[in-house]
Amino acid sequence: MTINSEHIIFNHMVKYNDDKILNEVFSVLSDPTRREIINQLARGEMTVMKLAEPFEMSLPAISKHLKVLVKAGLISQRKEGRYRYYYLNPASVDYASQWLTDLRKYWASQLTCLEKYLNNNPKKE
Repeated sequence: MTINSEHIIFNHMVKYNDDKILNEVFSVLSDPTRREIINQLARGEMTVMKLAEPFEMSLPAISKHLKVLVKAGLISQRKEGRYRYYYLNPASVDYASQWLTDLRKYWASQLTCLEKYLNNNPKKE
């Protein structure tokens, strides 16, 4: 393992850690109801009534979840007549996905370094 690669990834992760977007996205997605709403919206835009169908909770409760998702930028809404239609806004998810991809690359690199070290320094009995 090299100090140089650790230094690079540490600096890269600091950039992300300062970003409120990641904190909000992961916080919002920690709730199973909101994740299921996201799954439903992956099929296309829907009204509150349609989104509420699979849940055993009130419309105001679903509306609160929707407000949290909108505030985090994960979904957007449009109004048509007296109905509000909700749809996915993938930009926030893409950002979090990129962070996870960068983290995965870091750990893959670290495991490769460990494997090389272990192969070059076999255990002496």
